[in-house]
Amino acid sequence: MAIFVHAVLPGVTTDQYDQLNAKLQETPDVFDGCVSHACVPTDDGLEVFDLWESEGQMNAFVERMMPVAAGLGWPSSDAPPRILPVHNHWVPGANG
Repeated sequence: MAIFVHAVLPGVTTDQYDQLNAKLQETPDVFDGCVSHACVPTDDGLEVFDLWESEGQMNAFVERMMPVAAGLGWPSSDAPPRILPVHNHWVPGANG
């Protein structure tokens, strides 16, 4: 079942995000199951919005991503992301 994930990342900068993203791009298959991703800067840090094919695929990504983020000095967060089941999703203009 597809899931929607909303993560609030206080204290994380766009530069830190870009460094993490560059590192993760070097890791084969790290984004397997991610249907879409958006990162939005806020006054307090960043907010991330993802659509994943399954919670298991999102968890596999998080297990690989977190050590890289910690190695880059990302602040830890006590707030877990909000995870919601997706009833339906589609891409305008896509066939199917």
